[in-house]
Amino acid sequence: MADIINEIEKNIENALEEVEEKTETSEEKEEKPAKKARKSRAKREEKELSAEEIKEAEKESLDTEKTIEQKKKELLEKAEKLKAKVEEVSTEELKEQIKAKKKGEMLVPLEEYVKAGIYLGTKVVTPDMRPFVYRRRADGLAIFNTDLIDEKLKEAIEFLKKFDAKDIIVVCKREAGWKAVEMFSNITGIRAFTKKYPAGILTNTSLPNFFENELTIVCDSWLDKNALNDTLKAKKKILMICDTNNFAKNTDKIVIGNNKSSKSLGIIFYLLTKEYCKAKDINANIPDLEWWTEEENK
Repeated sequence: MADIINEIEKNIENALEEVEEKTETSEEKEEKPAKKARKSRAKREEKELSAEEIKEAEKESLDTEKTIEQKKKELLEKAEKLKAKVEEVSTEELKEQIKAKKKGEMLVPLEEYVKAGIYLGTKVVTPDMRPFVYRRRADGLAIFNTDLIDEKLKEAIEFLKKFDAKDIIVVCKREAGWKAVEMFSNITGIRAFTKKYPAGILTNTSLPNFFENELTIVCDSWLDKNALNDTLKAKKKILMICDTNNFAKNTDKIVIGNNKSSKSLGIIFYLLTKEYCKAKDINANIPDLEWWTEEENK
């Protein structure tokens, strides 16, 4: 009896399983077309979206290309305009413009340098001075480049400003420079030695007039060699006025120019006085340039 009941229950379970399988299969069959439709729609949307994105990208690319072309065109037009402007200005005009600018930046007008004869050198040109020579005249005199004269004067002025008056001496044995050097000394307070320099006062500590300085201004290395040598021995600084026949070896700064003329030395010391007083706030009545460069007999 029990066996019969078990058999019946087993048959019922099998029947239920078959019904479930049939039901699931039917549902799946119903879902499959819907799934396929959804997938197909999704693919179409993807394709459509990709196409739109491609169109947008192409549009952006074209717009960018147009922008680049437009900019290129504008730049070319500007370049042509600039080229036209440049072509309008001749080489001579450019030279004149550069000259005018340089003149405006000079310590004194170029004409003043020419009038003072600062550009006139000697027939002898040392290797040290050769870079500053512009040309030679028919009579053999070397001519300094006036732009370089002005440049070296500016450098010398900046160098001189670093020292106090009590630490500087100026020596000038040549008579042509006495007037300018003495005025320079009176106004700035810098000690000057004209006519004769007492040898050894910078090196011999046993001398009653011995003193230490930091800078020596030398007007001519040939005539003022004692002061130059003492300064070198004391290992102090040197600012030298160099003509074409001077050597600039062991010199810290140079002023290039004619150091044999009263007019030339006058304009040099006028500029040194003026700029030194300005830098050190020295309130002094400095004579005008004409006084410094006038002839001795006037």
